[in-house]
Amino acid sequence: MRITVGITGASGAILARRFLEILKNLKIESDLIITDEGKEVIKNEIGNKALKEIENLATKLFNISDFSAEIASGSNCHGKNRRDALVIIPCSMNTAAKLASGISDNLILRTCDVMFKENKKVIVVPRECPLNYNHLENLLKLKRLNVIIIPPVLTFYHNPKTIEDMIDFTIGKILDNLNIEHNLIKRWKN
Repeated sequence: MRITVGITGASGAILARRFLEILKNLKIESDLIITDEGKEVIKNEIGNKALKEIENLATKLFNISDFSAEIASGSNCHGKNRRDALVIIPCSMNTAAKLASGISDNLILRTCDVMFKENKKVIVVPRECPLNYNHLENLLKLKRLNVIIIPPVLTFYHNPKTIEDMIDFTIGKILDNLNIEHNLIKRWKN
């Protein structure tokens, strides 16, 4: 299995880092694309050294402007070097709007366009609060395109003790939707 991960300029870089850590621990290959705004958020939220650490978690790093990258072609969604899914974590509302409108002016958006046309799984982890009408309309458009939308919401039935417990709940939901076995979260029990 190989997952492409896109990091955009929304708050929540810690989610992306943890997701990439888990993929690496599970020995799942990952491609990584980070927008310039995403790089700034990483530095602001986690620290200057974090960008390199996050990049090193990926199997392969791609430049946001490289439209000649292998992941910009549908031929890499199949066969030996196939890409199985795209996860945009966090997903800015700018990125969500462009995805919903079919705009592909950077490599994350182009990769998503490829995933759509090749009927591959796309997951977005939107980060905005509160949501306005345009945000909701764009997320609805994405859902109609079969995008899985997993906002990082607070949950309490699993009795979280730390911020990491809360983060792992969101990552667990992503892994569930990718059909990847994990033990990050306690399942609901009566």
